Amino acid sequence: MSGRQRGPRGRPASIMLGIVRLARGRPDGMQQFGATRDSFLASLAPLIAFPLVGGMLMLLGGGGLSALSDLLATLCALVAPLVLSFEVARLWRRQQFWLHFATAFNWCQWVIPFVGFALLMIFGVLAALGLPRRVAQMGLLLGLLSYVLWLHWFLVRYGLGLSRSRALLMVIAVNFATALLVVGPRALTLGAPAS
Repeated sequence: MSGRQRGPRGRPASIMLGIVRLARGRPDGMQQFGATRDSFLASLAPLIAFPLVGGMLMLLGGGGLSALSDLLATLCALVAPLVLSFEVARLWRRQQFWLHFATAFNWCQWVIPFVGFALLMIFGVLAALGLPRRVAQMGLLLGLLSYVLWLHWFLVRYGLGLSRSRALLMVIAVNFATALLVVGPRALTLGAPAS
């Protein structure tokens, strides 16, 4: 994850260093990510590869339309925030910073499972010490959701150079629209009468 890529100022980039610094709330982590089409595509490729391989294995294993539906929903959840954020950045005349933001955004998705694992361990210990299981599960979900939204806000704020309030508005709008795109079609099919 490090090596030949160059950051926006031409220095060699360290993707791992950038991820760790941004995950800890350090804006200088943005300097570790490129702002080119190639750096963006390099950040997107592994995010798409894993669901594609998993979806293909499910299809080959007889998953049928359910497997295909899950694959499409996952790909939509991965790509929709990028497309929607580009449109908002364009609306606010920040599109020149979008490639840099999107590259960092894609790479920072890899920190979320680690944060989830750390929270799982913390709430697992608390549950073992007597915290009710439902409270521990709710704490885990709220903790992870809070971190994900904060990280998205932080990347929008420093990647696109937006004010705090505009960054918050963008995060709310992009995540709400993404949820509608991913969950909406499933909700419509569940409510449709069988023929």
